[in-house]
Amino acid sequence: MQGPLSAWLVKHGLVHRSLGFDYQGIETLQIKPEDWHSIAVISYAYGYNYLRSQCAYDVAPGGPLASVYHLTRIQYGVDQPEEVCIKVFASRRNPRIPSVFWIWKSADFQERESYDMLGISYNNHPRLKRILMPESWIGWPLRKDYIAPNFYEIQDAH
Repeated sequence: MQGPLSAWLVKHGLVHRSLGFDYQGIETLQIKPEDWHSIAVISYAYGYNYLRSQCAYDVAPGGPLASVYHLTRIQYGVDQPEEVCIKVFASRRNPRIPSVFWIWKSADFQERESYDMLGISYNNHPRLKRILMPESWIGWPLRKDYIAPNFYEIQDAH
């Protein structure tokens, strides 16, 4: 079963994979990193002009990393939003995904957080640098194969 965006992408010959619908009935699509920028521009033109959230996760130890985008389209009124979830999987060795900052400005801090915690590089992001961890931090704390440094932060006991 296809949702409206998936049907539109198929009609126009754009490569993607439908992952079905979640428990709320939101369509979920899988897009390859090399196709993501063009499909993001097309999604925006199709009416998905609101990036509700972007997050990322480690699929499995040694497996791919996923960047997840929740897009909203308000066509028939604010009480009937149309939503879609797009997952872009990147290889663990060199996780690179095109940034959508230039399409949805709200992706700025969200992509930076995904970079900081998982090491996913977002190509053409204007300020891709750590946002939560110190610049000197080594490694990507939310990866399942991350090994915490062997130190303790000195805290005031009072």
